[in-house]
Amino acid sequence: MKSLKKKLALVLFAVLLVLLNVGILLHGGDRTDTVALNMTIEGSVKGDIQTFYGSSESLSADHSQVLPLAKKKQTTLTFYQPSDTTFARVDFGIARGTYTITDLFYEYRGKTQAVDLSLFLKDRAVKTHDIVKTELKGGQLKLSVKADDPYIVVQAGPTDLAQAAADHQALINRIRNIIYAVLIDLIAVALFLLRKRFASLPIELYQNRKMIFRMAKNDFNTKYAGSVLGTVWAFVQPCVTVLVYWFVFGHLGSGDVVSRLGISYPFVLWLIAGLVPWFFFQDTMVGGTNALLEYSYLVKKVVFKISVLPIVKEISAAFVHIFFIALMFVLYLLAGHRPDSYWLQVFYYSFALFIYALGVCYAFCSIVVFFRDLSQVISIIIQVQVWMTPIMWNVSQFGSRLPGWAMTLLKLNPMYYIAMGYRDAMIEKVWFWQRFDLTVYFWLITAVFFGIGTFIFKRLKPHFADIL
Repeated sequence: MKSLKKKLALVLFAVLLVLLNVGILLHGGDRTDTVALNMTIEGSVKGDIQTFYGSSESLSADHSQVLPLAKKKQTTLTFYQPSDTTFARVDFGIARGTYTITDLFYEYRGKTQAVDLSLFLKDRAVKTHDIVKTELKGGQLKLSVKADDPYIVVQAGPTDLAQAAADHQALINRIRNIIYAVLIDLIAVALFLLRKRFASLPIELYQNRKMIFRMAKNDFNTKYAGSVLGTVWAFVQPCVTVLVYWFVFGHLGSGDVVSRLGISYPFVLWLIAGLVPWFFFQDTMVGGTNALLEYSYLVKKVVFKISVLPIVKEISAAFVHIFFIALMFVLYLLAGHRPDSYWLQVFYYSFALFIYALGVCYAFCSIVVFFRDLSQVISIIIQVQVWMTPIMWNVSQFGSRLPGWAMTLLKLNPMYYIAMGYRDAMIEKVWFWQRFDLTVYFWLITAVFFGIGTFIFKRLKPHFADIL
């Protein structure tokens, strides 16, 4: 009977792996690529030139780029836009002056497409604002602008380059999908060959699930034992933190946040969607890393299953996390945002965060027994990571000001996927599978962390009692 169950489990595993491979290989992905817009311009005043891009006349600052322009110096500015851009807007700073554009063209992989400068004439432009005069003479476009908010919107885009960009991106997608499939297959094969070693921990946790939940409840209550308000303090500190950040960033620096669908959200709603998962991650990392040290008296007991301690601390932190998810839902409801199916993704991202943090905790809690300074190092890393994750700052506003390598580096942080995921669920209305690259990357890195974490834990486990 056991042999039959193992065979059925193996067949099911193989079928799921095949389906996963087929899904990955058939995934089309994004068919747009980045195109360079080169503008040769000279201005009578020093300022910034900002270009907006989109597929309609309604253009947002979230999809724009700003570059500085020196005074009375002909400069070639290079802006980067998606290849599916059909409308463009150019802003000419906030000072009265004149500008001369001599060349404007899109470029993609050595191919160029000139932009007709006559589209920027006042009588041909889609929309103008604070533009006093436009004149096209000798292939040069001369503009006189007011000192308020001068801009021109035109219907222009890299249409001639769009197909080449789509074909190249399709090739990149195919190569990327093959790499993803190979990596997943390698991890699956490793899990199968080492199934006894890796399966022992999840089985052990499942077998002791009742004790884990009982200990997690006691751990949560013990933190605040003896205080007048008791466990209320577990919720007070995060609430105060939210209020402080809201006051500092919401009232002194940021206004409402507009989603990709054009819906305006108060800053506090946008903020809490990023802080809720961060609070859980922070509590889990601090508590889970020190789990063996805190429960050292249990580690010394030969019969006790010390492998449950990191997950006990994580479940203890999850009690507060569940409360804040509920609070987040209530705040969105009070603000007039009705629940929809996208909200359910919050539970998916919570589960993803739970698994990722657990794997990291198993590695760190093992090492900290031998290297106590690791606790302080982790505290410093958490302080830095909160600013490297788009929690207090909006990636759609500041991301365009960062070089491409910096954005790629930020996305390598697994918490980027989680923080953006909560906002995708509550604000942007994007399914997690639409973030294909980030989703695959996150689960690959989570599997690696979990494998390394459990491996380190098991290798060092026999020495814990001796050291403690």
